[in-house]
Amino acid sequence: MSGPVSSVDVTAGLAPSSDAPVQDAAAPQVTEARTVEVGGLPVRRALPGRARRTVGAWCFVDHLGPTAVLATRPVEIGPHPHIGLATVTWLVSGCLVHLDSLGSDQVLRPGQLNLMTAGNGVAHAEVSGDGPGAPGSGAPGPGELHGVQMWIAQPEGTRHGPSAFAHHADLPAAEFGAVEATVLLGELGGVTSPARTDTPLVGAELAPRGNGVIPLRSSFEHALVVLTGAVRVGDRILTPGRLGYLGAGRAELDLGGEDGTRAMLLGGEPFTEPLVMWWNLVARSRAEIEAARDDWQAGTDRFGSVATTVARTVAPRPPWSPG
Repeated sequence: MSGPVSSVDVTAGLAPSSDAPVQDAAAPQVTEARTVEVGGLPVRRALPGRARRTVGAWCFVDHLGPTAVLATRPVEIGPHPHIGLATVTWLVSGCLVHLDSLGSDQVLRPGQLNLMTAGNGVAHAEVSGDGPGAPGSGAPGPGELHGVQMWIAQPEGTRHGPSAFAHHADLPAAEFGAVEATVLLGELGGVTSPARTDTPLVGAELAPRGNGVIPLRSSFEHALVVLTGAVRVGDRILTPGRLGYLGAGRAELDLGGEDGTRAMLLGGEPFTEPLVMWWNLVARSRAEIEAARDDWQAGTDRFGSVATTVARTVAPRPPWSPG
């Protein structure tokens, strides 16, 4: 479900952490997601946008589905490169197979986390369980697919480092009143995920069946993305297709929702390093973006190869590049 980010999402250039202040500290600032197409499937892109480009180090949120995956229309997101980011993939329903240039061939099901750290360069593909490139995976075929893929910008200290992949089949959970939280990354209410983090942040799926008060780190900025149903924050109702930015300085989140509601809570220390985001690449300058794009097009060893018959993705030309 990866990217790509285009100049419609953000202007080509430096992306500050928080460039749209919250107007009312008691209520979330709501921005509309933009519908884009990834691998032939429509997704709602909640982040980045012109109004808000990051929440902590979280710099990208694509919400896919629920959508039908047919034998005649499988998921086939071909090999493409990443630099300077970590991909976080989480499913509500359905199944995907992750393939990458590290040799990973991993089935992902609901309640499990796929975390790929790009560092200086990695390539990956995502396909249906019975699609090309996933022989013998044992994953189910056609059905409903519903999930979210998010990116985390890597800091200077790790973004030039080696790439890595981890699959976490069991993640810790906590109860806050009538809200269950599954902690994907970081720490929430004393519960800590085993997954790698390169900056102070939190990512959790909230499943309310009533009301609850969730403790937050006041030094973090936070946001909510509803996947299904509706959540109440104060007097504001959030539904899918929107980003509810909660700002920084909150020590707790009073949240409610009916059984069956699912929402992502994302937060972290404001990311102060400048970012240039384009296509599937996160860097600090246009020159870095262009060099990575050229390496991908030339098929250098930087990104390796992915064992799949799905066609390799061709990089577009950056919007600032002449001709």
